[in-house]
Amino acid sequence: MQGVLSLDAYDLEGQTVLYRVDVNSPLNPVDKTLLDDSRLRTIKSTLELLSNSKVVILAHQSRPGKDDFSDMSQHSDRLSQIINRAITFIPDICSDSTISKIREMTNGDILFLDNMRIHDEEYGKKYANWQDTENSEIVSKLSSVADLYVTDAFAAAHRSSPTLTGFTNKLPCIPGNLMMAELSNLKIAIDDPPRPYLAILGGAKADDSLKVALNLIHRNVIDKIAFVGVVGNLMIWAKGYDIGARNKDFITNSLGNSFDKTWKIAQLLIDQHLDLLILPSDLAVEINEERVPMKLDELPTEYPIYDVGIQSLMDLRPIILNSKCILWNGPASFFERTGFAFGTIEILNMCIETDALTIIGGGHTSALVSSRGVSDKVTHNSTGGGSTMCLLSGEKMPVIESLISSALKFSND
Repeated sequence: MQGVLSLDAYDLEGQTVLYRVDVNSPLNPVDKTLLDDSRLRTIKSTLELLSNSKVVILAHQSRPGKDDFSDMSQHSDRLSQIINRAITFIPDICSDSTISKIREMTNGDILFLDNMRIHDEEYGKKYANWQDTENSEIVSKLSSVADLYVTDAFAAAHRSSPTLTGFTNKLPCIPGNLMMAELSNLKIAIDDPPRPYLAILGGAKADDSLKVALNLIHRNVIDKIAFVGVVGNLMIWAKGYDIGARNKDFITNSLGNSFDKTWKIAQLLIDQHLDLLILPSDLAVEINEERVPMKLDELPTEYPIYDVGIQSLMDLRPIILNSKCILWNGPASFFERTGFAFGTIEILNMCIETDALTIIGGGHTSALVSSRGVSDKVTHNSTGGGSTMCLLSGEKMPVIESLISSALKFSND
């Protein structure tokens, strides 16, 4: 990506590197053990580049008040197993003792600091803008013992906090391998995709999906947009089908204050861009815990719509197979529920069957790809959720702005 610093430009040997990552992972609700280490695995390649540096890892797990808020000790242990190197866990953020330990590091050492969000400056304090995050104890202390700041925290790139954006003018801030892969592949999806280009947008976050659709249309890069999942239900409702009070209430309640704005975007898409849209032609509802097919002309329904129907998938198949680029974000169904994973799994099967450039847009979709062991069969499986949607929507992202600003300051050096 142009406009940012590159690790290739630096002699990393002997340098003390603050390495910010996002390894926020699902934990077992009973014993709080790690259920998935895929995000830890994604930072392995950057750590290999830093093998002769002194690396201080900064990370977080969930947020205060949540059941999965925990220290980073097991993340540190698991990462040590993944990279087959010793890692020392420090149950602290930036005390004088921790700063002394950083000063005492030798080449090849790795320290994994505790959950950054136990510090009030990192989570709990409001900042007017990302630039204000520089004025913090965390940044002041950690920058005093570091030479470089490297970030692979793409999944948090839409947020501002001291450890995400506060080092901009203190240290050269450089994207790691994961961050560069995310930015490069997702920029293809919004700037220069091979054509024909198909976006499949689903899941429950209809407001985010419709912003992405609008951005792709305004950029004039998209050929077809298929809506599935809850956002698909919203779109057929906007087209004039009565999806039933239960399903309408679910959408209205989930969107909250953003419903009116989202509804206007849905109607705009229907009114002005219907030729680009692919909407479900049939559905599947749950009746007495069973999957029951339903045609659109059988609506309204009192039952919850949990999947697209078989005809919708048959209609989508040739479009997927004829596309040169596919962006997929958001499941087509309530796939965690028995009997309703069908639509989502079929779309995944079609995406890995095609030779198209395939970009999986993070969140639940990315987790599904990882859990089914087919990450190597797609071009890019994003680690982001909200950050991916922000980038695809064309919204400004504090961490990206920070990287660009840091490059302007330190590029001459």
